[in-house]
Amino acid sequence: MVALLARLPFRRDDGEVARPAPSVLLAAAAAVAVTAVGLLGLGLAVVVVQTLDPVGGLSTGASAVLAARLWLLAQGAELTLPTGPLVLAPLLLTLLVSWGLSWAGRVSVRALGGDDGGGRVVRAVGGVVALHVGLTLLVALLAGGGDVGVGWLRTAVGPLVLALLAVGWGAGRESDLLDVVLDRLPGAFRPVLRGVLAGLFTAFALASCVVAIALAGDTSGYAAVSGSLGGAAAGAVGLVGLGALLLPNASLAVLGLAAGPGFSVGTGTLVSVHGVTLGPVPALPLLAALPDTQAVPLVAFASQVIPVVAGLVAGTTVGRWFGHDEGGSVSAGLAGVLTGALLGVVVGLLVWVGGGTLGDGSLAVIGAPAVATGIAVAAQSGIAAAVAAAVTRWRALG
Repeated sequence: MVALLARLPFRRDDGEVARPAPSVLLAAAAAVAVTAVGLLGLGLAVVVVQTLDPVGGLSTGASAVLAARLWLLAQGAELTLPTGPLVLAPLLLTLLVSWGLSWAGRVSVRALGGDDGGGRVVRAVGGVVALHVGLTLLVALLAGGGDVGVGWLRTAVGPLVLALLAVGWGAGRESDLLDVVLDRLPGAFRPVLRGVLAGLFTAFALASCVVAIALAGDTSGYAAVSGSLGGAAAGAVGLVGLGALLLPNASLAVLGLAAGPGFSVGTGTLVSVHGVTLGPVPALPLLAALPDTQAVPLVAFASQVIPVVAGLVAGTTVGRWFGHDEGGSVSAGLAGVLTGALLGVVVGLLVWVGGGTLGDGSLAVIGAPAVATGIAVAAQSGIAAAVAAAVTRWRALG
């Protein structure tokens, strides 16, 4: 919409065609639209859920504050509660925010125009990022109050990093600057990047399947958690919605289980292939996927193939995209090792982002250990990717 308005002329009352709206204003409108539409959508969702409460639920103002707090958490912000800090990003919402910021970056590049590609990208990224961070801090001012405070350091750094990555990606794609940078890198780098993405998507998809199987295997536990809410429709629907926003977090926790270190839901609950320790957990229906006993479930043992399968997919992708100038099967195998190592780094970063804390008590540790998970995935995927890349390249050469 903003890009369309940028190309349309405006007509004065005397019939003359006026100049289009200033490009800077159009770029700013794209940046503001991300926050405005995001908060409006979250607010409407919370209000709709509250209408299901027979006793009225939250007021419109309280629903707006709740939506603002979810918006902040999705960007890595920290809320301080009487029980301690709350740092847990609902990653599905984070992905939506990233998509919006990437769109704003692309629109800003088109609106600003000009032939100096690098300078245009810098102006677009800098403007959108600065405006987004400023709006986020303003939302944080309005979201505090009562027993809930704001950890300002994370609330400033989180949106800044997210905006730089998302807006930079969108602006780089729109201006073709990303392709220019990739063309200057060694020829084997593109196959390695493709392999990392293929392996990451494979690992995430398989981990999501494990979550789905665990939930389907304990429908009675899911119903018991939902029934413990006392029959309030608003509470049940709200927690189901929150569980949906946290599904990517659960999948990343499963990657910790698949790699070996396992994952925690507080200090009293640890799930790994070496053993299961169960403690009190929040009344969230998504947590019905946790084991009911101390015995390690079969699906946990089966999940251990995920890093290897992801490595095989990544290595096969590298071998298929390896060019004639990059070398033979030995070079492809070495590229597969690098692909597996980078895959481990990316998984470790995502696991760190997907974890968090729900206070300073028994729920101070949520998620899988990022460093251990990343190292384990890098080791397992690297070996599998090296073999797959070498074999695929050898077969391609005949």
